[in-house]
Amino acid sequence: MRNDHFPRLFPAPVRRLHPLDWLAGGLLLAGVAAVATGLLPSGPAQEQLRRIGPLLAFLATVIVLAELAGRAQVFDVVAAWVARAGRGRYPLLFGLCVAFASLTTITLNLDTTAVLLTPVMLALAGRVGIAAVPLAMTTVWLANTASLLLPVSNLTNLLAADRVALSPAGLAAVMWLPQLAAIGVTALCLWVFYWRRGRRGADTYTPPALPVPGDRVLLGVCSVACAGFLLAILLVDVPLWSASLVAMAVVVAAYAVRRRGELRLSLVPWRLLVLVPGMFLVVETVEAHGLHEVLMRALGSDEGLAGLLRTAGVGAGLANVLNNLPAYVAGEAVVPADHHRQLLALLIGVNAGPLVTPWGSLATLLWFERCRWQGTRIGVGRFALTGLVLAVAATGAATCALALTA
Repeated sequence: MRNDHFPRLFPAPVRRLHPLDWLAGGLLLAGVAAVATGLLPSGPAQEQLRRIGPLLAFLATVIVLAELAGRAQVFDVVAAWVARAGRGRYPLLFGLCVAFASLTTITLNLDTTAVLLTPVMLALAGRVGIAAVPLAMTTVWLANTASLLLPVSNLTNLLAADRVALSPAGLAAVMWLPQLAAIGVTALCLWVFYWRRGRRGADTYTPPALPVPGDRVLLGVCSVACAGFLLAILLVDVPLWSASLVAMAVVVAAYAVRRRGELRLSLVPWRLLVLVPGMFLVVETVEAHGLHEVLMRALGSDEGLAGLLRTAGVGAGLANVLNNLPAYVAGEAVVPADHHRQLLALLIGVNAGPLVTPWGSLATLLWFERCRWQGTRIGVGRFALTGLVLAVAATGAATCALALTA
């Protein structure tokens, strides 16, 4: 029976809030309350907020950049190229989809892959006659496991690169082999669980026609801006937030001239900008009241292969219980300052490991939401079981690769 009193108790904007909005707001209120009541001293709270300021600036600008690039059909054109390059052959299409999802995650952030690439992949499934679930799983798994290479790929990477004083090129020099190992294991699991004959829905597909851009000028400007952003973070020693800000400003200026009506405040990822500070404050509070000692015993201080595997495993487990971002923040606080290999093993665990629970990473939460909007049903049981296999295999393989390279 419908509750007619609910609309009268809450204004329309509040009734439209998504459960993730309530979660973000609740975490921020909890963090503020912890500071106000003295559970979290103001000094550590201010230090955390100063640390995440550049991260929030980067997150806001890169997501706006990616959203506007998506509306200009940059991802649609690339997806169509991928499908046409597959020439109707599934093994080739599979390899191209893995490469496409990996490249998007590495260069534009895993949340961008979840938010923008998921609907493109699902739409592609309908156009070429392939089952939607294999393409959807390709997106979510690689959004997590392909996020090891660059600082831009994941917020946790930004924190780790700052801690170990590595530039984008420096982080890539250390993490290239772990990244290849994680992607290789992911591709193998995707083929076995979702893409092999009998799982994908057909034996062949018809390559789609290239989409006709609604505005070729915007498509060109957005493509150049995204490419310029990538080149800037790889080749020039500039803060990530400044590179994404410049690229976003170029795209916003183009939209202001061509399609001003598309520029709305809703483009800004308000949920993330509320969620991240609240998450940091809450984790810092829990750290100060017992979690620190528990993690010190769990992680240890061994930087040999066994110690690295232990650290990565604890990080992956904690990420699936909490979320990868607070799991990394909590683990980082107990890793000794000069144990760079152990910190990178923790990074592998919280990036490649949160594949079992829907809340393991924000990208996975966003992906579930996009699949629901597109009408694609994902069985949670199968998602968790296959994700557990991949989490163990990818985390282990990437950590072993780290032991060889670092």
